[in-house]
Amino acid sequence: MAQPLKELINAASAGLLADGLTAAWPAFPRERFVREAGAGLDGLELKDRVRHVAKVLGAVLPPRFPEAAAIVRESAGLVRLDMWSGWPATEYVGANGLGHLDDAMRTLAVLTPHATGEFAVRPYLDHHREDALRVMRGWAGSGDEHLRRLASEGSRPRLPWGARVRWLMEPGPTVPILDRLRDDPSEYVRRSVANHVNDIAKDHPEFAVRTLARWRAEGGSHVEAVLRHAVRGLLRSGHPGALTLVGAAPGEGSVETVSLAADQVEVGGHLRFTATVAAASPGPLVLRYAVRRDGSRRVFHLGQRTATTPGQTFTLTKSHSFRPVTTRTEPPGPRLLEIIVNGTPRATVPFTLNEATTG
Repeated sequence: MAQPLKELINAASAGLLADGLTAAWPAFPRERFVREAGAGLDGLELKDRVRHVAKVLGAVLPPRFPEAAAIVRESAGLVRLDMWSGWPATEYVGANGLGHLDDAMRTLAVLTPHATGEFAVRPYLDHHREDALRVMRGWAGSGDEHLRRLASEGSRPRLPWGARVRWLMEPGPTVPILDRLRDDPSEYVRRSVANHVNDIAKDHPEFAVRTLARWRAEGGSHVEAVLRHAVRGLLRSGHPGALTLVGAAPGEGSVETVSLAADQVEVGGHLRFTATVAAASPGPLVLRYAVRRDGSRRVFHLGQRTATTPGQTFTLTKSHSFRPVTTRTEPPGPRLLEIIVNGTPRATVPFTLNEATTG
């Protein structure tokens, strides 16, 4: 069984961070830091472990942030930090340097090739809007792909696990960064750009579609791949502009047949179904399916096909899991399976989700 991620924040990872800090500042109380950082981790989840180690770090570094930040910056080049040893250092910067923007951003720039500073930069964007964004626009021109990615990832409107920064959810403030990185030579960076636009699309879909259409018109080696990844959320909801961007005419296509392996499914089991779809004309078919119950409609990817002739048919088979997960419960009861072709629901089939049998 794989080791839980939270357990990678431990006394050993604190020791690696301490090795670098001691090399940069011989007065660093290494033994105290490792002892206190490792104590009390049991029972804490991942981010709380990071915060715990960062709090201990703040207690043993010099109290003046510029002096402490200089030590952290120097230490990063003296040992081989990784995400787990370096993350508490970025957390320390995020929590302690708000009054020292330049020192903090310089430190995150040094740390992020070892442990991304995407979470730690959020307080600076919140408290130093224009100045922090100006620094990040500079990062977008860095020769280091990790720092270029930080410019995009750290400023995402809906960064997973990241603190919410309300003004980033307005349309437009981060587009100069994205414009610079949309055709970046690094797929690592481009994927962040696409995820960033997908975030924007959740709040401002028309703005996101216009931005992507402009990128296509301006050209680039990677624009199509970025575009397709960026519109995935809009395609799931059947947004006409997103469908048009990928060449799938809204409303085109039909469903000829849908068959279920069984119309009774237990919690923990699978709904297996086969659908045959037909194209009305040549071009892409973006295929989704939805599982509906009272008060809920969840949409999933079924497939994408390209028709070369009118009336061409495609048959797809899918197995949908009803395995319980910690973030969602599925109450038993009636359901509808909905097949969606180019954003338009074209067929529905009823089935029933039952309690799992025991014994």
